[in-house]
Amino acid sequence: MEEKQPAGVHCFSLENRRKAVITGVQDIHSFNENEILLQTEAGKVQIKGEQLHVKSLDLEKGEAEIEGKVNSVSYLTKNAQKKEEPLLKRMFR
Repeated sequence: MEEKQPAGVHCFSLENRRKAVITGVQDIHSFNENEILLQTEAGKVQIKGEQLHVKSLDLEKGEAEIEGKVNSVSYLTKNAQKKEEPLLKRMFR
């Protein structure tokens, strides 16, 4: 019998940089073979790599399984998007 994670729990498991299992997943914002952006209980998670593929996704359980070569995993803050704005726009707010 599978053990169900309590609500609010987020876990990220990476095996040999080839297979990731993530719990606490609320939504997938975007994905392609080089980048996957997930919304989790712990905030936005950006996974970068090569030949990335979402093998399975179950939003009811909050679980996702990703395959491919993982090069980096980043937890994004709310201010992460502002860094992409042009410098002049940030200066003249």
